[in-house]
Amino acid sequence: MRKVYLLSLFIVFGLTLSAQHYELKDIVDGAYSPKGIKQMVSSADGFHYYQINDENTAVIKFEYSTGNAIDTLFSTKKARQCTFDTFQGFLVSPDEFRVVVYREKEQIYRHSFKAIYYYHDVRRNMVRKLTENSAKQMIPTFSPDGKMLAYVIDNNIWLTKFDFDTESQVTKDGEPNKIINGSTDWVYEEEFATTRLMEFSPDNTLLAFVKTNETDVKQFSFQEFENKLYPGYYSYKYPKAGEKNSLVAAYVFDIAAQTTRKMDVPMEEDDYMPRITFTTDPSQLAIMTLNRNQNRFDIYFANPRSTVSKLILREENKYYINSDFLKSIHFMPEQFTYISERDGFSHIYIYGNSGALQKQLTSGNYDVTNLLAVDSETGTVFYQAADETPLQRNIYKATIDKGVTTKLSSNAGFNTADFSNNGKFYTASWSNTTSPTTITLHNASGKLLRTLQDNQEVVQKMNQAQFPKKEFITLPAADGRTQLNGWMIKPTSFNSSQKYPVVMIQYSGPNSQQVLDRFGVDWYYELAKQGFVVVSVDGRGTGARGEEFRKQVYLNLGIIESDDQIAAARYLTSLPYVDSNRIGIWGWSYGGYNVLMSMSRGNGIFKAGVAIAAVTDWRFYDTVYTERFMRTPQQNASGYDKGSAVKIADKLQGNLLLIHGTADDNVHFQNAMEYSRALIKADKHFDMFFFPDKNHFISGDNSRVYLYNKVIDYYKKNL
Repeated sequence: MRKVYLLSLFIVFGLTLSAQHYELKDIVDGAYSPKGIKQMVSSADGFHYYQINDENTAVIKFEYSTGNAIDTLFSTKKARQCTFDTFQGFLVSPDEFRVVVYREKEQIYRHSFKAIYYYHDVRRNMVRKLTENSAKQMIPTFSPDGKMLAYVIDNNIWLTKFDFDTESQVTKDGEPNKIINGSTDWVYEEEFATTRLMEFSPDNTLLAFVKTNETDVKQFSFQEFENKLYPGYYSYKYPKAGEKNSLVAAYVFDIAAQTTRKMDVPMEEDDYMPRITFTTDPSQLAIMTLNRNQNRFDIYFANPRSTVSKLILREENKYYINSDFLKSIHFMPEQFTYISERDGFSHIYIYGNSGALQKQLTSGNYDVTNLLAVDSETGTVFYQAADETPLQRNIYKATIDKGVTTKLSSNAGFNTADFSNNGKFYTASWSNTTSPTTITLHNASGKLLRTLQDNQEVVQKMNQAQFPKKEFITLPAADGRTQLNGWMIKPTSFNSSQKYPVVMIQYSGPNSQQVLDRFGVDWYYELAKQGFVVVSVDGRGTGARGEEFRKQVYLNLGIIESDDQIAAARYLTSLPYVDSNRIGIWGWSYGGYNVLMSMSRGNGIFKAGVAIAAVTDWRFYDTVYTERFMRTPQQNASGYDKGSAVKIADKLQGNLLLIHGTADDNVHFQNAMEYSRALIKADKHFDMFFFPDKNHFISGDNSRVYLYNKVIDYYKKNL
């Protein structure tokens, strides 16, 4: 459920006794949100980058080292036969002889989209449509030499050869709701965060792709009203826990011979294939698979011509494999990187391409949270780690041969980095609780080249607004042994001799984090402004504290997480300035689910709660996410029953507001409906509000300001 993402952490500038000068609408509209920078797309060599100009009319080439613009690869004003003025995005071929731009972008799911693409020949300065096919295109992918482009139209793969000005259809069996070639289905996109399973070989002779057969996946439908007299339905394939998944298989298309071969990979029918990629050797296609329980991960090297595959790496885990680590696998000529939790923390390991473990590159009682880049020439690995505290992140580089580790980030707080190809340069982003994001550009040694964004305007606005201070706290978990991390924001004009109501803001999902030393401003500052103490606590099961801490919720979602929120609430009642009879809880998505579990298991500790877009029974949610933590309902019926908010709805105590979008394709409105049914049956009175035709994010058309005003008003009336 890669979802939190709605809970921006907030941060502040000094406790003040004067009036606060900010409004909810300004917060929601982003007045205090740090600005980023325009996307910098790395060149193939890693020494240059491309950006769209401010008018969205040109693709400009810059030097990383100087920031100077050195070329215009495409301009709508200068290109011959260009029939449009602006475009929305672009791709540049590795040789820079070709640029592909797109218009009329049409979003499909969270990440995927289709659009009308145009091809620009840089040397001839001429533009034409990529294809005469009337349907929009998806996931265009250049060959390494830049002479070909593969893309998907209506679930089929097409291939254009630019030198010959030809277009051919690679697959012909693609069909909506049945066969998908090269792109992915809903659950792969949502839970594996991938929209493309299609790769060229490094010698440009082969095109590998995954064929997804979703014929037997059950279809889910919800009504779309859209001001229509006779509303229609939106239907799509959505595999719920324990139900049939899509079937997947890897194929390789021989471009010269025009033949397609299926790779012989020993996998079960319901196994997953979330990534394929060629190694540096065109005779080795790396095919990565997870079993349905997601506790066994395999890497096979398949020979594209013989179709024979060889098992290179197998890892098994008593809980589950973190599928995010698949992105940490980088192939070098003789080695590859991999992140494993085998020693109790997530660390980087180096394997030879024969499958032999060569060394553990990082170690210690901390988690490597991201592998950012690999420079094959120097044998250098760049990564992010929570090595000093789970609340912060640092950036490091380590040399594979000598094992020398160098810290690249110099400021305490939350550090991230985005590297150019081959790790030659990187943009670093840093913030902490009192400092909005600063973005800087560095070379691979860490030397600062220039500051790209300092967000001084946000600093000034924050000082003028006089936001209250955020304080980090620790408090005991329900087990009485574990210390949990949290933060607290007290109202302006706080008086320790008075009693204040509390609203607990939480998400609580596996491997998530809300308590971070990171800048952010969100709606609940308005709660503090109106006299509430606001608290957030990361319970057991959350991230950056080792495998045992984050995986102890395995097979029993909703129990430990709610226990810890309940324990945190009880701890807060011991504070002299907290009104023990006025504690509320809030959450969105998984956080909404934990609101319901906590209010039903907390024996009345919570007087009011707001649950937004909440899962109410894991049987209603998708296979990949749910079964990763719970296995299937057939395997773990008792776990699903114990973790069902619907089944314990009769134990709900406190005032509850349910909020949901009717067009939520992620956590279906069905969850709210079935939970409401259970509450009615149990004679439990509650409040409910729905947003017509809104998805999981409930945004646009004034929805967010309306939602947060409703939430704040609910707490004012019920706490």
